[in-house]
Amino acid sequence: MPESRPRRFDLIAFDWDGTLFDSTRIIVRCIQRAVADVGGAVPSDRAASYVIGMGLMEALAHAAPDVPRERYPELGAQYRRHYLAHQDDLSLFDGVLPMLAQLRQCGHKLAVATGKSRRGLDDVLRSEEMAGVFDGSRTSDETAGKPDPRMLHELIEEFGTQPARTLMIGDTTHDLQMALNAGCPSVAVSYGAHPHEDFVALRPLAIVHSVGELQRWLLHNA
Repeated sequence: MPESRPRRFDLIAFDWDGTLFDSTRIIVRCIQRAVADVGGAVPSDRAASYVIGMGLMEALAHAAPDVPRERYPELGAQYRRHYLAHQDDLSLFDGVLPMLAQLRQCGHKLAVATGKSRRGLDDVLRSEEMAGVFDGSRTSDETAGKPDPRMLHELIEEFGTQPARTLMIGDTTHDLQMALNAGCPSVAVSYGAHPHEDFVALRPLAIVHSVGELQRWLLHNA
């Protein structure tokens, strides 16, 4: 951000999967395989990608409505098994680290607001390249899942900012609906789980189609 431009947002909260982390396709496949493992009707790619961003149990229940509730723990265990088998194949999208470094240099506080579990998020944040990048985070198993606004409310309170000065960035309608529910502006990215046309009704400030485009938007508008 140019030094002459006043900072618009004190806190920028990012979703993780599909926004910063290139994991959408593997998550979709893991959901589909987990449902097949317990004998459910395998969801389509679109149906499986729709639930990304929700808390795990809510997501799996939505993706596999024919699976009995008493089998949800087994369904969750099968999903985790498939995901753990592929987690080393995943990486940040190209350009994410330079973008985050630039935002920090401009004085923004950075946070993660994700449907992942605390253990899952901590596993990926433990890497050397992520050390000290984020000032805070919330996961779906330690607070309410998206689109409930509690995740953002807690981050706003933690950093002593205001909803209008907190920007949520995400790749799903759950992210944007959470932002609306919290009274926060949002930016949608179309390279993750949900297509760009799904975002229009949720009134994001922008819909961007690459990390590079997101970085340029933030440079001039955050």
